[in-house]
Amino acid sequence: MKIATWNVNSLSVRLPQVLAWLATNPVDALCLQELKLTDDKFPHAALQDAGYHAVAFGQKTYNGVAILTRTPVRDVVRNIPGFDDEQSRVIAATLDTPEGPLRLLNVYFVNGQEPGSEKFAYKMRWLQALHDWIQAEMAAHPRLVLVGDFNVAPEDRDSYDPEGLRETIHHTTQERDHFKALLALGLTDAFRMFEQPEKSFSWWDYRMLGFQKNRGLRIDHILVSEALRPQVTACVVDRAPRKNPQPSDHAPVVVTLGAWSTRTALPPHHAKKLQSFHSAAASLTAGRAPTRPVSLQAPLIAGRSC
Repeated sequence: MKIATWNVNSLSVRLPQVLAWLATNPVDALCLQELKLTDDKFPHAALQDAGYHAVAFGQKTYNGVAILTRTPVRDVVRNIPGFDDEQSRVIAATLDTPEGPLRLLNVYFVNGQEPGSEKFAYKMRWLQALHDWIQAEMAAHPRLVLVGDFNVAPEDRDSYDPEGLRETIHHTTQERDHFKALLALGLTDAFRMFEQPEKSFSWWDYRMLGFQKNRGLRIDHILVSEALRPQVTACVVDRAPRKNPQPSDHAPVVVTLGAWSTRTALPPHHAKKLQSFHSAAASLTAGRAPTRPVSLQAPLIAGRSC
């Protein structure tokens, strides 16, 4: 099973790219952020033609999230229950899989603008409410995946300039502590379960040749619960869509869950060897020299929306 997350930075603009990506990457679930359109404008028909059901939570101009799946979902929740918020940032749903129900949470985290601002204070309140809700969700749904644009670079290695950007937005101690608090609930950063190339990012600024110079951030994440951790066989960033004309500034992140490991968890060093084997086998099948998996993503420092 493959689950992907992608901040498309306007689905109206990027819909052809999303459809093209799904045609070559037929994932089981694709979580989108920053739809930037209202629910009545959501392209259900085009996605159905591509073989996907969709549940969405849109908003004009800003925000907006959606979950695309091969089969219908149930028990859909929009935004954080009990937290008064006008922004469309959260959508959750349950997928019925052969291994049992899987709870999928797709979240577009608050940007925060800059430390000390009202938007940063809102981000801190929102993060605490999210933490409390996810704690309850995990108690009810042991098989849980949290994905989205987190607007947090969790570690120095997740930033192209960790010293120059230290304690700026996406890099503050407060934001990183909130990320750690999510991990403390029993979630695992799937990308960091495997050896990855240095300077692996998922977002790059449109300005100053950010992508070409790899001046990026890893702010798009996939976290899995303890019950799913043994099933994770790979987690990569697909840089290819960032090379498109008029691309999103984010790239998709994809996690692979293998049913083979629902019974027995491999030791971490064995899991890494197995992922390398899978990558090499796929490369040889395609007639290429084996390569190691790549990840990407980076956040805009000054120019991103709240």
